[in-house]
Formats: sequence, C-alpha cells, structure tokens
Amino acid sequence: MSVAAERSQLPFARPNVLDLAPLYEVLRREAPVTPVTTPAGDPAWLVTRFEEVRDLLGDKRFGRSHPEPERASRLTTAAVLDGPTGNYDTEEADHTRMRRLLTPAFSAKRMRMLSDHMQQLVDGYVDQLLAEHAAAPDGVVDLHTGLAFPLPVAVICRLLGVPESDRELFASLSERMSNYAIGDEAHRARDEFNAYMTTLAETKRAQPPGEDVISDLVRAQSTDADYDYAEMIQLCVGLLFAGHETTVNRIGLGTLFLLTRPDQWQTLVADPDGRVNATVEEIMRLGAPGDLGLLRYAHTDADVAGVTIQRGDAVILSINAANRDASVYTDAENFDPARPERTHLGFGHGAHFCIGASLARTELRVVFATLARRLPGLRLAKKLDELQVRTTLTGGVTELPVTW
Repeated sequence: MSVAAERSQLPFARPNVLDLAPLYEVLRREAPVTPVTTPAGDPAWLVTRFEEVRDLLGDKRFGRSHPEPERASRLTTAAVLDGPTGNYDTEEADHTRMRRLLTPAFSAKRMRMLSDHMQQLVDGYVDQLLAEHAAAPDGVVDLHTGLAFPLPVAVICRLLGVPESDRELFASLSERMSNYAIGDEAHRARDEFNAYMTTLAETKRAQPPGEDVISDLVRAQSTDADYDYAEMIQLCVGLLFAGHETTVNRIGLGTLFLLTRPDQWQTLVADPDGRVNATVEEIMRLGAPGDLGLLRYAHTDADVAGVTIQRGDAVILSINAANRDASVYTDAENFDPARPERTHLGFGHGAHFCIGASLARTELRVVFATLARRLPGLRLAKKLDELQVRTTLTGGVTELPVTW
C-alpha cells in the first residue's frame, strides 16, 4: 500500500526533540496531503509541503470554526486549541474585530516598555542561575525552570495585566490546560482559568484604566454590546498559548540547537548584537512548536494538491514539516543562521500572521543575546537523547540541564 493510501497515527515517532520523524520527508515528497488519525482518535488530513501549508494559512475556505462543531474532529484531549473555536457564520468578521481589539497591546509604545522589562527580567534570571551554579556541587543548573519557563510567564502576565503575585498560579494553569496527557485535569484547569480571568476583568473595571490587554478589553466592552466575557477569555487563552507556551518551547529548542552546534554558539558569542536577529529567525524556522500542527476545518469542498477535502474535514497544517521543505531551503534540516533564505512560516502567513510576532522576536533576541554575553561558556550537561519531551501541544523539553 502506498503512503498516500495509509492513515498514519499522529504523533509520528521522532529520533529526538530537535529532529523530525523521517516520515515527514516521505510525505512531503509522495503525499503532501495525506489522511491521518489525530492523537484524539479522529480523522484528519495532514499537510506537509511548504507551498500548500502557506497557501492554506491564508485560504478563506479554511478556518478555526466548524459548520457542525459537535461532529468536528479533535486534535488532542487538551483543553485549549484542541477543536473548533469561534462562530462558523461570523468567523471572518470576528477575527477582524479581534485583531482591532488587540492592536493597542502590540503598539510600538507597549513594545518599548516591554523590551526594557524583558531585559531586566532576563538579567535577573541569569543572576539566579549564576548563584545556583556556584552553589551546585556539580555546577549543573536547569535553564528550563530557571529561565525558559518563568520568563514568558512574566512577560505575558505583564502584557495581560496579571498581578505579579499571581504569576505562579498563572503558570500552573497554562501548563495544565495545554497538557494532553492529564485528561480531565486539563479541562478543570481551563475552568479555573476562565473564573480567574472573569474576576480579574471585574477588578480592572473598578480601577483607573491601565496599560494592559485586560484593561483594553474591558474598555472595549463599554462600547461594544456584542463583546462579552466569553470572547474576552477566548482572546486571553489565545494570547496565553501563543505568547507563553510557544516561547517556552523556542527558548528551549533554540538553546539546544545552538549548544549542539558549538560553532554556531561561538559565532553568536563573538557578536551577540550583530548575529542575534538571524539566529532568532532560524530558531523560528526550525523550532516550530509541538509534533502536530495548526488545526483548521474546511468550510467548503476544496481541492488541495490533487486531493479533495470535503466541507467539515479537519486539516492539520504541519509548520514543522513545511519549514524544512528541501524545495524551499538549502540543506533544509541544518540549523544555519547565515542561510540566504529568510522566509519561514513560524509566525503563520496572510491574514492570520501572528499579531504578537514583534513581541516574540523581541523576547527571543533579549534571551539569546544576553546568554551569549553573560554565559559564553554555556554547554549542555546531558545528551540530547536523554532529555524528556513535554506532553503539551507545544512540546519542548521538561528540563534543560546546562553548565559552563
């Protein structure tokens, strides 16, 4: 039976946390649109080639909503981004309104304020790592728990307007909601998150206007009768997932890409400010979150690469596979910040291009330039195949032991 006729089970087995399953390369070449079974046990189409993934990201025939939500295939059993979201009849208008509501959060003024805050945070976390390193008998510290996980929590909390005293709670809710291995616990975490955000919004409503997303959305409610707490919470979940979970993943994977290639790490160390932008773009290309992809549903019958996708079918767009397409990138599997190809799909494409791209880029640039300046001798303290993968939608590693 040809690979195109098989229905493969996701996720595919991969050699390690940095390399994709070899099956992706076979699918890109032989069956760029192929039937699969999701981790939730439902049927879907997997799209793996750059051209089709890019085109479908901007194709209005595909969306996050479903014409019959109760019949929709689910990606996983996690509590976030696991199935259809939004209203099928109004999705496009709702998306336009959402971007309008969130635009102030990513203004140049807000980004400048956050950039200064990020540098202070990263320096503080590195100070703590240096202290832990000096005190540890073997000199080994965990960069995941010491920087990669807490930093994005702190940044997204500042962006949303979550009090600093609630960061630990917020981090726990985020981790539990996106974990597809804990069943009902993930959904209980989602309920707790909804209750927390509703209470926080009421608190913001009673306070003078603040420079944060929740304050922006509360103000918007006063002029938009159709905008309610349910929509606000959905926006916050999306920001939490995109702004926290995916950044945790990319700090971890970016560190691994660099430290498993000492020549690339030393190139960055020699010129952090000059090399960090290209380094971050290559991390965005190769460090796409998770083993699955972005879930979409067909809003009408459509032909994609010679395959007929029917209305209501689930489609998984593999950003990981598309960003390693050898027809687009020279030596596509190799981590090379100096490569001539600068285009990638790490932030999506078209109307759904990530509204927080500037935030993510700024955060990653601060992290890797600071690590290169302050910890030039950084190296892994475990072998790559000894690291455990996180059971969340974004993947990454549960620990990142390093020394210097």
